[in-house]
Amino acid sequence: MSKTKEEGATRRDFLKLAGTAAPAAVAAASLSGKAEAAELPTDENRIQDTAHTRAYLKSARF
Repeated sequence: MSKTKEEGATRRDFLKLAGTAAPAAVAAASLSGKAEAAELPTDENRIQDTAHTRAYLKSARF
């Protein structure tokens, strides 16, 4: 019995592509030179000043 080549992509072809595509995507992203600044905290995305949060922040200090 001889093996025939299947039509379409095989698992091995997929792994070869995945192994080379990930580093290429990282390199392309780092070479684009486009950087975004982080958003400054506003009143909407800050934690509320309550007794619970004050107690937590006090206990989290070293």
